[in-house]
Amino acid sequence: MNIWLNGALQDASAIAGGAAVSPLDHGLTTGDGVFETIKIVDGQPFAVTRHLDRLVASATGLGLPAPDLALVRDAIATVVKADPDIAFGRLRITYTGGVSPLSSDRGTDGPTLIVAAQAIEKPAPSSAIVTVPWVRNERSAVAGLKTTSYAENVRALAYAKERGGSEAIFANTVGDLCEGTGSNIFCVFDGELVTPTLKSGALSGVTRNLVLAWFGGVERDVPLAKLAEADEIFLTSTTRDVQAIHRADDRDLAVPGEVTTAVAKVFAERSADDLDP
Repeated sequence: MNIWLNGALQDASAIAGGAAVSPLDHGLTTGDGVFETIKIVDGQPFAVTRHLDRLVASATGLGLPAPDLALVRDAIATVVKADPDIAFGRLRITYTGGVSPLSSDRGTDGPTLIVAAQAIEKPAPSSAIVTVPWVRNERSAVAGLKTTSYAENVRALAYAKERGGSEAIFANTVGDLCEGTGSNIFCVFDGELVTPTLKSGALSGVTRNLVLAWFGGVERDVPLAKLAEADEIFLTSTTRDVQAIHRADDRDLAVPGEVTTAVAKVFAERSADDLDP
């Protein structure tokens, strides 16, 4: 795996034994950072512009200076060129508050920028979800921002996996369906495709937004209890694309459903035709 760190391409094995990122980096000490994950297909990154737009929105929403997108694009190109044979992979952009005091205050050295890519296995065509007892705070200072403060996601995903799921699903503080740890959720009710509104606290997912643009659907607040009434459920994310759900908590669903199949077909065709929609 090759890693671009603050201006230079490095091999992960070479930097593993040294302090490539400062122990005082605010992303490490406080989770003060944002990130994006970009899908790589046959050596080509997908939807780069949409991901960079969201990177800027997350950074400025967190109070970080806007990243230099020309520099980020150059880093992406450098990393992809260094390993052009990735058939399916994940490219991660991490942008943090940089070296700072051991407190919530930020330092003055400027942000840290890291870009890394690695090959991964393609997700299964269907999956299981587990609702968790914790909630997303739709009124949080970081609601809707893709931050590196991921501890609650780590805990929730472990909870789901202990119960046979591969993704955890959150409600928000008012009991409405929100999102997964790294995915958006769609439900089909009597043929109508529905996904939670962004006011629910859900992240404005790149794949989510492309599904709405290319296929259509309704953004509506959905009480968590209604999940048990959905005829079909699927998740969207950068690497999942459109993934059917065959079990939600203790309920089995037939997969792939008619609507899910249609959405997946449209997404596959449109994304193959346009690498940067």
